[in-house]
Amino acid sequence: MAVYGGIQAHELERWLNALTNAAYDRRCPLSKVHGGNARARNARQDLLHLAHAFRSGERIRDDVAAGLSRWCQHYLTEAEWYVLVGGRKPVAQSKASSPAADDDALDVLYQHRVG
Repeated sequence: MAVYGGIQAHELERWLNALTNAAYDRRCPLSKVHGGNARARNARQDLLHLAHAFRSGERIRDDVAAGLSRWCQHYLTEAEWYVLVGGRKPVAQSKASSPAADDDALDVLYQHRVG
């Protein structure tokens, strides 16, 4: 597996809640997904579609978990992934390539962590 681990089916509800909350929190990096407003809207729409498919029973839990894992790989950075799973961002990224505003946004994202 890449940096992003698979989302387990039994964790799906927590992940959907955490990611949806983070995607609509204006202080978080997920509210302005890398690439601009149009991409952020697409990310939120894809996330809501996955949540609806799960909650309405259209798709089985394992399929939605796999789809959510792909969503994370497509829309999250490595640092954001580490924050959401309950860790902190990697040291190499925290000092070298992230400006202070990005660090503040990741600190806000930490409030939405799953792990």
